[in-house]
Amino acid sequence: MKHALRCLTLLLLSGIILSGCKSADKVLFKATPASLSSRLPALQVDVDNSLLMVSEATEYDDARKMFEQELNQNIIDTGDSTRFGYVKLQIMEASVSRPGRALQAFQMATLLTPSVLGIPLGWYCSRVRAEVQLYDAHGELLGTYAGTGQSSVRVAMYHGYSQSDAPRLADVLALRHALDQIRPQLEVDAVALKTEFANRGPIEVIMGQTVATSPN
Repeated sequence: MKHALRCLTLLLLSGIILSGCKSADKVLFKATPASLSSRLPALQVDVDNSLLMVSEATEYDDARKMFEQELNQNIIDTGDSTRFGYVKLQIMEASVSRPGRALQAFQMATLLTPSVLGIPLGWYCSRVRAEVQLYDAHGELLGTYAGTGQSSVRVAMYHGYSQSDAPRLADVLALRHALDQIRPQLEVDAVALKTEFANRGPIEVIMGQTVATSPN
């Protein structure tokens, strides 16, 4: 009977804590506002995020949503519908860790009482190494740009996120950090890349003459 009552108390306290956590929706998929001085032409987007699925909370299209937000806000000319090539996001490495397990055990032993005071239940830390690859309309590689991002998201009431939102948010924030490392590299080559894309022509014209395929 005491064990059942203890479990019920933990469930009720967990529900209270979850309702008091911050919403992850306000920060998901928000790219850092830092537009290239010379935006690239419209490009067809491809994403390989298979390695990012190591977290059980990460949704399949999270990486694509974050990448497309970054492209539309900072990288490509959204006013042009003619695509001059391809841009691919390749997740090269992804890992997640959960420091603070001892603290979580202490919280459970004390019926989560410290959580009500704002003490964290733990953290989710993600590390993502990503590449952005640019191809012309023929599928020929024009450039590869790499970046590594890290994040630490706290699981806590009031000033943290829920146990279900934190791992997903950690992955997305780590990817955003990696894209923040890649953007300055693109800025250096932006003018030359824009000229190269224009010289090689759009996908539509090339496909009208011969079959062009997206790079793998």
